[in-house]
Amino acid sequence: MIYDVLAQPMQGIDFTPASEVAEILQNLRTIITTTKYSLPLDRDFGIDADMLDLPINVAQAKLQSEMITAIKKYEPRVEITSISFIGTEDGVLTPKVQVKIKDDNE
Repeated sequence: MIYDVLAQPMQGIDFTPASEVAEILQNLRTIITTTKYSLPLDRDFGIDADMLDLPINVAQAKLQSEMITAIKKYEPRVEITSISFIGTEDGVLTPKVQVKIKDDNE
């Protein structure tokens, strides 16, 4: 089964997710919405935001690369199937990561 995860801020953290799938998807959302160097005990966690003011096609490519690297490092239970972007007219990009959970029998 393929799951979509949007890079949007979360409304709190669920410390007792209902399932392993819910836990994994919450972890992914945390990874792709956290800026590197913002977590005191793990400064390398998250996504580097250096591409913020680059031209959109360059920013997308760098952001995809950052996400792939971070997800492989911090959530190895998933396989990334695609990364796309939802854009608004005012230039705001929201990444959408599609993943397949490894060993998911569905």
